[in-house]
Amino acid sequence: MPAYQYEPFAYIRPPELDGGRSQAPIAIVGAGPVGLTLAIDLALRGIKCVVLDDNNVVSVGSRAICWAKRTLEIFDRLGVGERMLDAGVTWTVGRLFHGAEEVYSFDLLPEHGHKYPAFINLQQYLVEQYLVERCHDFPDLIDLRFLNKVVGHAETSTGVAVDVETPDGPYRLQAVYLVACDGANSPTRRRMGLDFVGQSFEEQFLIADIEMTQSPFGNSGVAERWFWFDPPFHAGKSALLHQQPNGIYRIDLQLSGNVDARLEATPEQVLPRIRAIVGDKPFRLDWVSVYRFRCAKLDRFVHGRVIFCGDSAHVVSPFGARGGNGGVQDADNLGWKLAALIQGIAGPGLLESYNAERGHGSAENILNSARATNFMTPKSPIEALFRSETLRLAHSQPFAQKLINSGRLSLPCSLEGHSLQTPGEAPLRPGSVVLDLPLADGSWLVEHVQGDFVLVGFGDIALPEVADLRRLGIDQAGPYPGFASTGDYAATRYGTGLAYLFRPDGHVAAVFAQPSADQVSAAMQRALGAVDCAVAA
Repeated sequence: MPAYQYEPFAYIRPPELDGGRSQAPIAIVGAGPVGLTLAIDLALRGIKCVVLDDNNVVSVGSRAICWAKRTLEIFDRLGVGERMLDAGVTWTVGRLFHGAEEVYSFDLLPEHGHKYPAFINLQQYLVEQYLVERCHDFPDLIDLRFLNKVVGHAETSTGVAVDVETPDGPYRLQAVYLVACDGANSPTRRRMGLDFVGQSFEEQFLIADIEMTQSPFGNSGVAERWFWFDPPFHAGKSALLHQQPNGIYRIDLQLSGNVDARLEATPEQVLPRIRAIVGDKPFRLDWVSVYRFRCAKLDRFVHGRVIFCGDSAHVVSPFGARGGNGGVQDADNLGWKLAALIQGIAGPGLLESYNAERGHGSAENILNSARATNFMTPKSPIEALFRSETLRLAHSQPFAQKLINSGRLSLPCSLEGHSLQTPGEAPLRPGSVVLDLPLADGSWLVEHVQGDFVLVGFGDIALPEVADLRRLGIDQAGPYPGFASTGDYAATRYGTGLAYLFRPDGHVAAVFAQPSADQVSAAMQRALGAVDCAVAA
């Protein structure tokens, strides 16, 4: 019996089968972390959506488990971040082994003054459970339809017509936009004949979740990330060990490209490999899968009124925690833009900016992921020689340790140079994502600057009043909410005497030394797509 008890979600007969019609302008295909994130984001902005999923349970197996600080900040805005933090396993130490010898360790503990840690480990099925439960807080805005399989769609003069099959028969759903969050094997993408561009890898990896009462990390029991190159228990290959909540541990084992995946996933093949890693500690096999991965993306994420988000738009290897985190950040970028379009306040280039900005973010993730994969699985004699010599030297030479690539861990990308941002010089430049800091009342900056446009003044600077723009003062008094900071975090991260205009997704849109209402309004209109959304040279 699996450690997680999969309870089916209720199927509810769609109103279209009885002559009714949804009034939701957004249809989302896929109730995974990305689709559910987008649905909650839209609901918080008062926008209705329908979420269509052909299944009626959360994802089977732990799947994505490593959630980055930026993603946790997004989940905080959606109302599930603290729940994830409480349930997840926080880890900061990673150890890298070559053969049986530890080569070096690293500590990811970020500088102090952030609400969330660098990473937590939490199974995808738990994340989906929390998100579904959060969706239930918006019964008038989020229409969750399980066992509703999308089998076709067609653009119309006013939007998209979506063909859906259910246990009670087929129906057609009308929407203004269709967002495909239907995964790496996206049926939406296949129907449209869209291909990924990128690199495929021949090597296969075995993923196993095991349940153990004794920690494999030694007597301390502290959660760590262990990565091996050429370990004695798996000669010539690589291996990874992670801890998850509830006594579940993730093991990734590199396999040869020509092995039979079905055979490798059998207990007869898996159990001896796990025993070789954990020794005589008792364990139970909870879930196993074999996969071959790609680092690839669509050329475009926006095709008329059909928009691709998450794995349907781009895929990466799992090393570096860039898949699930990148998908959630897609939704964070897209939600406020779709809302602005529906509300009629967006400029003509706002939707295209999603294509440009998240295309840039996914390309950055793919670059880092492909580099890690090529280091782990060299494709040429030169690459093999480089890896061999790097690992040999790393035992004694610190410079070589920095060259080892077992997955550069996920960080948010900068959008500097993209058209929604007004260029400017500041400690935190336009295009950068918010840097958190603690406030004297016990709250955090990140809790105040996401969700809508907000102008934040740091220190001695006056903030002009602009229609539909929230103002916030840090270490200043004014006719708007103000907070005192603690320590020197505000001055170090933002300077003093500056005003930052934040976008709804927490990225800096503009910085001002002496902001006027006209300047701030112009920057806000630019951030709403009032200018061409090409990437600056």
